[in-house]
Amino acid sequence: MQYVFSPDKKFTTWRRLWVALARAEMELGLPVTQEQVDELSAHIDDIDYDKAAEYEKKLRHDVMAHVHTYGDACPKAMPIIHLGATSCYVGDNTDIILMREALELVRDKLVRVLNHLAGFARQYKALPTLGFTHFQPAQLVTVGKRATLWMNELLMDLEEVEHRIASLKLLGSKGTTGTQASFLELFEGDHEKCRELERKIAAEMGFDGVVPVSGQTYSRKMDYYVVSTLSGIAQSASKFATDMRLLCHLKEVEEPFEKNQIGSSAMPYKRNPMRCERICALARYVMADAVNPAVTASSQWFERTLDDSANKRLSVPEAFLAVDAILNIYANVAGGLVVHEKVIEKHVLEELPFMA
Repeated sequence: MQYVFSPDKKFTTWRRLWVALARAEMELGLPVTQEQVDELSAHIDDIDYDKAAEYEKKLRHDVMAHVHTYGDACPKAMPIIHLGATSCYVGDNTDIILMREALELVRDKLVRVLNHLAGFARQYKALPTLGFTHFQPAQLVTVGKRATLWMNELLMDLEEVEHRIASLKLLGSKGTTGTQASFLELFEGDHEKCRELERKIAAEMGFDGVVPVSGQTYSRKMDYYVVSTLSGIAQSASKFATDMRLLCHLKEVEEPFEKNQIGSSAMPYKRNPMRCERICALARYVMADAVNPAVTASSQWFERTLDDSANKRLSVPEAFLAVDAILNIYANVAGGLVVHEKVIEKHVLEELPFMA
């Protein structure tokens, strides 16, 4: 996940998008040569970050700094890099690509957690335990059945992640205000070539379509939808971790505790549920972070403003990194749960007379 949101991944994706643009423009008859496309393709990964930093200090523009840096490495292709495009062509399209790849990682880790919980649920499907409503002893359930509560919420999250992956679309090549005016000029008013340009770029980047209409940027509601999906995962994980913290207090079920682990510096005999507490802490951050893209989406002016940029560079990657950590910890805990059957039986027997 750290790599998905790393400078290397971001800027090599910018270059892949520039290659896709040049290739599509060449195939549609613009004065772009195969030699230029090949030159761009050969220099996707060798980014001179020091030179880019020098250009950005001079130009005060991150995209143009990388256009010049790429051009220095590809002198024959320099005149056609970014031809007809605006900064959001690389910036926004890259953000969508990275969010989709990050969601695919999240999906895989959700499945891993579900697999652990499924094994646990099967193992303890017939072990009676006290059910709790209002955290007061209620009718009996089983340890395995309770685990299905956690699983069902994760399954809901998994379905939401699958939907997000399937529904994300590239911005495409919409131009400065979403009218594609620069591309219409390049293609001498041929609207179909503008549409075909977007289809070709989307196909090369692994997408089946682009957004139907935009300003300069894709709607920031897309960021909200994605981070809200992550917030849903955080909610489910926090519910599990909170239940585990209560079960740990009851001494019925515990998270893994290593042989040499110290529960407390002052009270080493304690078995504090530190991993589940960490899940709850990170989940709280993600749930609060979901407000960021909501406010950003609601405050965009007309075809675009730039108050979104700095915010989304923090809120979106940090939400993904936090959920990635949550799912790593969740998988660790779910894969090593310790059930104290005698304690569970004792609590059941203590309450049975009142139930009868």
